[in-house]
Amino acid sequence: MGGKTFSERVVALARSIPKGRVTTYGDLARACGAGPMASQSITAILGKARQKGVKDIPFHRIVYAGGKIWIDDECRAARMKLYKKEGITIDDRDRVVDFDEIRI
Repeated sequence: MGGKTFSERVVALARSIPKGRVTTYGDLARACGAGPMASQSITAILGKARQKGVKDIPFHRIVYAGGKIWIDDECRAARMKLYKKEGITIDDRDRVVDFDEIRI
């Protein structure tokens, strides 16, 4: 990924997360060459990319440390459908079951 900006690396790597797998914001930041504090910028970077037309970012595959998913009432049904379609099980505390096994 040489020659690309941090933001470009984040978008490219996020888009490459395979179906049925998850990664964390911190993992994504570190894989793109930054420290764990950069994880706080991942959502903003991906949101800006989406606004610029990148529509295939699998936001549901990027989770918090420990496997907690980001979810709100507005997107719950759609996200849960995506998780089910990909074989990712979410428990009643909104955490990925078998997180360590499907984390990349």
